[in-house]
Formats: sequence, C-alpha cells, structure tokens
Amino acid sequence: MAHKTIRKKLKKQSATDHKRKIRPPVEVGVKKYIVRLSRDEREHLCELLKKGKSSAKVQLKARILLKADVGQGRKGWSDNQIIQALDTSVSMVYRVRQQLVEEGCEAVLARKQRSTPPIPRIFDGAKEAKLTMLACSEAPEGQARWTLKLLADRVVALEIVPAASPSTIARALKKTS
Repeated sequence: MAHKTIRKKLKKQSATDHKRKIRPPVEVGVKKYIVRLSRDEREHLCELLKKGKSSAKVQLKARILLKADVGQGRKGWSDNQIIQALDTSVSMVYRVRQQLVEEGCEAVLARKQRSTPPIPRIFDGAKEAKLTMLACSEAPEGQARWTLKLLADRVVALEIVPAASPSTIARALKKTS
C-alpha cells in the first residue's frame, strides 16, 4: 500500500518537473556592482512588494534589490542564491545591480523612455499650422465641409507632407484643438 502512494507521488513530481524550468547552477564571478540601499529606498521597495499592484517585472527587480542589499550591516545574498530563489537569469541580476549603481533606484523600477519615437512625426509645428489653416479655410467646391480624406489629399497635393492618412490628420487636428 505504501509503495503505491510513493509511486504516485514520484509520478506526480516527474510530471510537474518537466513543466518547470530547471536551471543548472551558474557560478557568477566577482561582483562589480554592489547594492547599498538607504533606509528610505528599502522601505519603498518593501511597500511596493506589500501592495502587489505593480507589474511582475517591477516586483522581481524589487526582490532582487532587497536580496542583494549589503547596506546598513546586512549580508546580501550571492547572485547564485538570488538566481535560484527568484528563478531568474544571471543577466537580469547583473543589469538590475548595474542600473541601481549607475542610475539610481527609481530608474530600476521605471521603464526607460525612448529618446526617439519608433516612427518619426510627420507634422511638426509649421506643418501643423498649415494644416490648421487649411482646415479652417473654405471647403473645396462641391463639398459642404472638409473631410479628413479631403484634407489628407490636399496636404499631399500642396506638398506640405509627402504622405498622410486621414487618421494622421485626425490626430494632428485633435492635438491642436
């Protein structure tokens, strides 16, 4: 009877083991970036975890920082211990440590803003002004008013911009109104 229950437990464990990512222990070299948190930073991170309202990635970064903290007489965890306990990668722990030392605690928790947008803006200030003047002018002959399609076609015809869709025109006009 006892053998059957042991076999069942082993069978269940082997079924769940293949689903879980099992990472082999990786030896990490000398720490280049040492985490020393102030009392305020530590309280902020603890509060962030206690609330549980932030994203999983932010919570993971907060946990990494709290485990790695050697400030105020604490003995921080090694990178291997953090990797094993939080099921994360060597590079994640390294990047979080590096970003804290170089940029500060808030930079670690906040997403980095792009310096340039993924798609460059079609309308700058002068082009938006021309578009607004065109939209406020008399509608073309045979039309009661300007439509977004008509404005898009006219802006391209007047060579204000090389190409524009009605939705781009709508965004530009909505922003200025």
